[in-house]
Amino acid sequence: MQIIISNSSKEPIYEQITNQIKSSILAGELQEGTAIPSMRNLAKDLHISVITTKRAYEELEKAGFIYSIVGKGSFVAEQNLDVIREKKLKVIEEQLSAVITNSREIGLSLDEIQQLLKILYEE
Repeated sequence: MQIIISNSSKEPIYEQITNQIKSSILAGELQEGTAIPSMRNLAKDLHISVITTKRAYEELEKAGFIYSIVGKGSFVAEQNLDVIREKKLKVIEEQLSAVITNSREIGLSLDEIQQLLKILYEE
């Protein structure tokens, strides 16, 4: 598992960690039951505070992406395929909303957006 932290990002470090682990789970890169690095090891590898990794892991656990076993570590939780689909749809909707906002700002029509989407989808 590779996590890249950007110090220039406006997004807090714990959110960067949380989002990257979520993405890896949703993309199938991290399978159910897979152990993820301990909070201390991840903090050491990323040169950040253990408090930051602890917050990221707590967020992931609250959202149902991981579970922790005292003395054993943290693991990828079983993911319901319907839930995963809904989560991905939510992300797509947010991204498309941003596309629509940007398109309106530069005066692109719905037809032009559809053509662009079709070209990109078919690549």
